[in-house]
Amino acid sequence: MHTQQREELNARRFVWSNGLQNIGDQVVAPKTVLPWLFHAAGVPAVLTSFLVPIRESGSMLPQAFLSPWVTSQRSRKRVWLIGSWGQALAAGLIALSALLLDGAPLGAAVLMLLAAHALFRSLCSLAGKDVQGRTISKGRRGDITGRATALAGAFTLAIGLILSVLPNDLPQWALVTLLAVGATTWALAALVFRGIDEPEAEPEAKDGQSLGQMWALIKGDRDLQRFLVVRSLMLVTALSTPFIVVMAGDEGANLTGLGAFIIASGGASLLGGRISGRLSDRSSKSTMAWAAGIASTVIVLLVLSARLTPAGVNAWVMPLGFFLVNLAHTAVRVSRKTYLVDMADGDKRTMITGASNTVMGVVLLVVGAISSAVSVLGPQAALLFLAVVGYAGVIGARNLKEVSAGAA
Repeated sequence: MHTQQREELNARRFVWSNGLQNIGDQVVAPKTVLPWLFHAAGVPAVLTSFLVPIRESGSMLPQAFLSPWVTSQRSRKRVWLIGSWGQALAAGLIALSALLLDGAPLGAAVLMLLAAHALFRSLCSLAGKDVQGRTISKGRRGDITGRATALAGAFTLAIGLILSVLPNDLPQWALVTLLAVGATTWALAALVFRGIDEPEAEPEAKDGQSLGQMWALIKGDRDLQRFLVVRSLMLVTALSTPFIVVMAGDEGANLTGLGAFIIASGGASLLGGRISGRLSDRSSKSTMAWAAGIASTVIVLLVLSARLTPAGVNAWVMPLGFFLVNLAHTAVRVSRKTYLVDMADGDKRTMITGASNTVMGVVLLVVGAISSAVSVLGPQAALLFLAVVGYAGVIGARNLKEVSAGAA
């Protein structure tokens, strides 16, 4: 098989396997479906507050310590498959728990399984970027990520549209079915990913990575330092949406339906995936900058609308703004992943991915805590704080080193 044919086959398998995993992420989601499950099953509210931190930080914090084991493996594809099958099993057990348990026991079981799910997800994050970097040439990687994001968006949009015509108070069995469907997506993704033709890597020594070694890696790489600062500032798109929902509710615009959440997320992924992927191959740092700038501007305009315009106007302004911020978040995610894959080669890419994601797990907790503290003054204050953070990210992204093939 010619190199170009092999790469095209790998590209298609990347799109479908990552697209299927993204569908699972949207279905077994700590921001939407799992909170609805907890509400329907009478889980104490205090347990609901742990869903997002466990899922987000749990998939990031371990990566620096897992990356030496990943680089010790001759086949990184095998590591990815372990991660995908592990996520399928954890998600399936979450669905089974939802079928058999209620109340606090269900909440405790789901949180433990979600932690296991996050750990397996971190393996896919580490190994996936490595396999992609060694099987897909620079200049095509953003498009691959964008196509996978758009594929997931199309399926997610369809699920959201179905849910939007169903009653808001879905019975528990319906949520169990939805979770079971989500679990199968990781199993299907593993079956597709098995077919990727991966060149074997020379394994490194299987030594653990200490915090000191991780710090030394970051300290010795100025470009990585700048990227980490910018990535931290890009959290504006990830952390602002809950506050937009609260503010919209205060202004009489209902964004609390499960279908509305999933439609906004799926529609943004479908529309923004392909476009941001191709833009990222031209210049991933510029795509990050534009996306953060648009998100921050939309947030400021939403706050102004909440203060200055009547409820009738906000009834359509708030949903539109919520969608646009989700669209910007899609562009940030695609361009950030593309930049990280393009900025290094070989095992250094894996070590940088692990170190940066571990640092971001800590930063996510810190910035989330600060924005939560600011939210004591109200959702508008929290949103303005995040908008300022986003504008700082625009400046930082502009000053990053250019690593994209399209900009060369």
